[in-house]
Amino acid sequence: MESSFGRASGVAGGLARLIPWKSLLGIGLLVLVGFMLIPTSVTYISPGHIGIVIHRAGGGVDSMPLGPGFHTRNPLLTQIEEYPTFMQTLVLTKASTEGSPNNDEINVNSMEGQPLSLDVSMSFELDPRKVPQLYQTFRTDVSTIQHTYVKQSIRQALQEVIGQEAIADVIGPKKAEATNRTRKLIEERLASYGIMVRQFTINELRAPSGVIEAINQKNVMQQQSLTAQNELQKNTFQAQGDSIKAAGHAKAILAEAMAQAKANELLSKSITPTLVQYEAAKKWDGKMPMVSGGAMPMIQLPSSAKP
Repeated sequence: MESSFGRASGVAGGLARLIPWKSLLGIGLLVLVGFMLIPTSVTYISPGHIGIVIHRAGGGVDSMPLGPGFHTRNPLLTQIEEYPTFMQTLVLTKASTEGSPNNDEINVNSMEGQPLSLDVSMSFELDPRKVPQLYQTFRTDVSTIQHTYVKQSIRQALQEVIGQEAIADVIGPKKAEATNRTRKLIEERLASYGIMVRQFTINELRAPSGVIEAINQKNVMQQQSLTAQNELQKNTFQAQGDSIKAAGHAKAILAEAMAQAKANELLSKSITPTLVQYEAAKKWDGKMPMVSGGAMPMIQLPSSAKP
């Protein structure tokens, strides 16, 4: 046992004589640095994200992003920026309970110059192929891009659409149309950066109280006018029906009178010759008229016999 320990000590002493202690210290430091660099040399990209490789020396960005999983890198020369590619929703509202704690409402003007405040939301995804270009353009994280460039794009699109419409129309019948037109403008402006709009919604519109009151009064008057028109139309239809009914009744009476007159006429024509002959017979004194030649005139008397 002692002989073995002595041999080991002799070997260590021999190595110490062959390798200076400063070299051993350097090797130890290298090993220590290696162990410290191992965690930073391997990067893990979470599911639903991609990694953008940034070169520290020149500031360039690899055009091909890293997918989810483990990746090796040079921690001294490269940096990995992780971007989400899953669907996200940007909420811009006045309330502090949604979106950010700040007042992020959108303020625009209608065609008449009336102010209008809107709460909106937009759901979107990032195109993984264009994320490196997105980072190279803005050099910041997605949240900052949302509340700067994306918010300004939404405000500009809303102003272009609502600025061409009357405030009463935007609040009322044209709200859906204005929403769709705004979404198309936003899609066109964000597509080049790889921001793909999936849904855009106008959640609430707020106008000055005086404007709302005027719109409500106008709606009441329009409703009353519509009711009056319906009543007038109903009365007109009823009057037309009564007129048609009266005309039909009069026509029926006229037809009946004409039929009665025609019957009377026919009856009169059939009775008159008989009456004439009957009256002549009543006035005959029973004497036969005397004519030359001794011929007896013939007198036709009405027959009293029943047929």
